[in-house]
Amino acid sequence: MSKNLKILVAQLNPVVGDIKGNLELARGAYAEAKDKGADLLVLSELFILGYPAEDLVLKPAAVEDSMKAVQDLAAETASGPAVIIGSPWMDGKKRHNSAVLLKDGAVAGRYDKRELPNYGVFDEKRIFDAGDGPLPVFELNGIPCGIAICEDIWYPRVPSALAEAGAEMLIVPNGSPWRRTVQVERHTSFSAWTKTGVPYLFVNQVGGQDELVFDGSSYAVDFDGTEHQLLGDFVTGTALVTYDGETHQFASESQVELTSGWEAEYRAAVMALGDYVNKNRFPGVVLGMSGGIDSALTAAIAVDALGADRVWCVMLPSKYTSSDSLEDAKLCAEALGARYDTINIRPGVNALDEMLNEAFADTQPDTTEENIQSRLRAVTLMALSNKFGHMVVTTGNKSEMAVGYATLYGDMCGGYNALKDFWKTEVFELARWRNMAVPKGALGPGGEVIPMRIITKPPSAELREDQKDEDSLPPYDVLDDILRGLVEGEEDVEDIIARGHDPAVVKRIEHLLYIAEYKRRQAPPGVKIGGKNFGRDRRYPITNRFRDA
Repeated sequence: MSKNLKILVAQLNPVVGDIKGNLELARGAYAEAKDKGADLLVLSELFILGYPAEDLVLKPAAVEDSMKAVQDLAAETASGPAVIIGSPWMDGKKRHNSAVLLKDGAVAGRYDKRELPNYGVFDEKRIFDAGDGPLPVFELNGIPCGIAICEDIWYPRVPSALAEAGAEMLIVPNGSPWRRTVQVERHTSFSAWTKTGVPYLFVNQVGGQDELVFDGSSYAVDFDGTEHQLLGDFVTGTALVTYDGETHQFASESQVELTSGWEAEYRAAVMALGDYVNKNRFPGVVLGMSGGIDSALTAAIAVDALGADRVWCVMLPSKYTSSDSLEDAKLCAEALGARYDTINIRPGVNALDEMLNEAFADTQPDTTEENIQSRLRAVTLMALSNKFGHMVVTTGNKSEMAVGYATLYGDMCGGYNALKDFWKTEVFELARWRNMAVPKGALGPGGEVIPMRIITKPPSAELREDQKDEDSLPPYDVLDDILRGLVEGEEDVEDIIARGHDPAVVKRIEHLLYIAEYKRRQAPPGVKIGGKNFGRDRRYPITNRFRDA
């Protein structure tokens, strides 16, 4: 008679710090596991407190409350399936990132994460102690099972040790954040079966948490490397999978396909913005609708995330705003079904001109006057936010953030930035893609939601007469290639020049990149899309005289 283990995989969206709410999520999944006759329920990494909880895990009360919630859940397993749930755990003076086995009404065992990531967006070595000692192997339905947590299977040490300890299958709770390369990385780099031949079950959380978004994408891998995609990306849900202890294979009726390319990137931005707004309990968002591509794409993402009734687009024209921009902004908002209003900033500009007239006597207009316009728009949007509760969404892209082509306390003002990790050339591509497709789960309409003239006209901040972005910057395809080299590749200037770029332009862009660090430190958070975002991934000094010779 074969040894089978029926497992309910719970791919859920916990909220950091909401221990009671996360416990109720776990209880709901447990009821489903019990109803479906599962032997085991598996929840994701640090599920009960939420991941990443960052320095919240340094607060003793947060850890104590998490442990208490896990113990309460353990008492409920007296007459039902076992549970593996992630939680911070104090053991003496050591604080661990743990996966706790609940069985027969009690805490039956615990595995403490060994490989603590300390690079990029991760900072676990500072807040957790690594597990040590012999690796535990738990017998479930006669099958020796090991537990590894997320980073533990990126390296061979833990899977190999568990295999040597007798584990025939690994259960891997994850808090594995999405980025555009993550699926290839996961499916080619994990060491569990490639190094040991031990099958494993990958269970990941889903949802946005500040600058990170988690895609879920939970799956199982047989001893021979055969993969079973159990749940999709950017969706919550559960899947029942059976592990056969004789054949060392998984079986499930759930087989799904993951999204890729622009659709995956767009869905990541939608989920990140939606969860940021909803988890922080804002009634909706308000944004400055300029008639340009950045605000148009941001509005589309917001409508897809929240629904048109929760998105407020406000055109804030000055004397330099073109009739095309006025028309395009309105058409875009109408196509999306969002509320649209116009508030002219000219009276405010005139008032500040009068206020500063004496101080600015004998000077010529320059970027100072341009920035006043941008900052008046921010003041107006913040006033609407304060009065009605909507969060201001800012609309700058990664190219602008890189070179400082954004006004501090002006167009950088807001609570979240959905485009923060998209280069300007990617913004154009993403807008074209959205006009041709409606991503899964989107709440917005189909069709051409971003008028083509917004996509095809030359970008301009419209802060002076006949202004164009290319008056101050190289063409965006040139700029973005230089910036990718400097930011994501950490390339030497000479290597970028060797690709055919003008040396003077490259040096100038490098200089602009370094001197804009102080702005980026004050920028709102935005979802991580690529390999290196501004914020968690890249932290350069503000005071910095280095230039590549």
